[in-house]
Amino acid sequence: MTHPRRVFLMSLAATSAALSTLSTSVHAQAKVDEKDPQAAALGYAADTTKVDAKKYPNHAAAQMCGSCALYQGKPADAAGACPLFAGKVVSAKGWCSAWAKKA
Repeated sequence: MTHPRRVFLMSLAATSAALSTLSTSVHAQAKVDEKDPQAAALGYAADTTKVDAKKYPNHAAAQMCGSCALYQGKPADAAGACPLFAGKVVSAKGWCSAWAKKA
């Protein structure tokens, strides 16, 4: 005897888990484009050594996304999530004008 409700709930759970995994992996791979309007507004550069010193005089070469309070990646990661760029990752060696020293 089959149990349609149980089968339906198990299928729903499996589908939900699969979609969650797919969504996470897609978002984890999308990198912020320097030409993206949000990135451009914040002066985001994927490489902190290439920041325009005239436009951002308070920038220091030691300031990198990896040492920012907003950076959500692990210290050894090449890139990590940033709440300023929802669903995308920033380079650990990058920089933007919202940089704040990690406590």
